[in-house]
Amino acid sequence: MDLVSLKDWSTADILTTVDTGIALKQDPSRYAKALEGRTLGLLFQKTSTRTRCAGEIGIFQLGGQAVYLDWSVTNFSLADLGDEIRVLSSYVDFILARLLKHEDVVISAAASSVPLMNGCCNRYHPLQALTDLQSIKERMGRLEGVKLVFVGPYNNVCNSLVAAALKVGMEVKVVAPEIDEKTIDRSLLEALEAAGGGLSEDLRGTLEAGDVVYTDTWIDMEYFLDPAFAAERERRVQKFVPYQLNAELLAGLDIQIMHCLPAHRGYEIDGALLDDPRSIMFDQAENRLHSQKAVLLKLAGRLD
Repeated sequence: MDLVSLKDWSTADILTTVDTGIALKQDPSRYAKALEGRTLGLLFQKTSTRTRCAGEIGIFQLGGQAVYLDWSVTNFSLADLGDEIRVLSSYVDFILARLLKHEDVVISAAASSVPLMNGCCNRYHPLQALTDLQSIKERMGRLEGVKLVFVGPYNNVCNSLVAAALKVGMEVKVVAPEIDEKTIDRSLLEALEAAGGGLSEDLRGTLEAGDVVYTDTWIDMEYFLDPAFAAERERRVQKFVPYQLNAELLAGLDIQIMHCLPAHRGYEIDGALLDDPRSIMFDQAENRLHSQKAVLLKLAGRLD
């Protein structure tokens, strides 16, 4: 069993993992030796804080160990991807791959002889979505019927949230200033529309009907300070400014505020909202650890 996309996971798989993450948070000693002697290989082509820490610390807390591989200082950039993954999977018991292209995640999963997790690619971020469901259930006590509003670029996080929501009965509306056809999963959007969700142009009205609002960076972190990306950064900022989450937009709303972090304060979200009583952003960040531990246990067959 792999975690390439939540499209491939059943409702039971998702709910079991979410509930296990909550249980692990409440009792960290649970499953403390469950993966003793197991090794997690982390192959990262993209930078990371939460995914890397959750992976390394998570496997350690379950009794195992981790090895971190920066793509740029390995032979992955020189050799056939499938060959290198085949070799890596002969050394480790799990692989956490954080790669630029979804196609490479698919190739890696096919070549690996051990369970592989997609730690983020240009199309999906399933580990983040599982964490988000855990955070919502902790705060609201349920998932079914929860109304989530995603505001910002229709990106990899949005795709995975939609995939997860469709499996657990959440309602999702997306307010996106523009759509990148290279990123959006149209099949998921069509399924969402068939379930009564989908795209909306009424930002405030959609928020008034929502239980949770979620935003993400307008520009990928690796490009934000890149001089070669300056013109595109300015274009996006001008396009997205009216969709910033701020105190004025959310005034009077009983709505939980989410962001997968790291945030660009003053861009997609006013910095003051990170510490707003309605914010669960830092709970989300912490939950990456507990949720990724639950995923490891699921892939190891310990939750069946």
